[in-house]
Amino acid sequence: MDRELELIVQRLVQIGFVTDTDDAKKMARVKFPNADETSGWLPVLQHVGAALTVKNAGKHTHSIQDTYTGGGSASEAGEHTHGDSTLGAWMPKVNDTVVVLYLPILDADGFVLGGISA
Repeated sequence: MDRELELIVQRLVQIGFVTDTDDAKKMARVKFPNADETSGWLPVLQHVGAALTVKNAGKHTHSIQDTYTGGGSASEAGEHTHGDSTLGAWMPKVNDTVVVLYLPILDADGFVLGGISA
């Protein structure tokens, strides 16, 4: 295998740690420990509107942000579910472990596919 092809294959799928995020643009930078380098800004793949499973948390408090008056309040709710919840957007946090996929072209762009729980 020639050197260029070898570099493409080695870089294709990588696991790293998030170093920076841009929530507005849905992008992140990732440090790859094995390569000792940090990526450029990578788009974070989204599944907007996907079904979301919410575990029953028992009795808990919902915080309310009232953007009209600037005030807000919260009350404790009994045990309940949020069965009709959908995913709006997901962004990793700094230090999260993520999987990155690069297109199979030398110096190609990549994407954050998702997170890996510890």
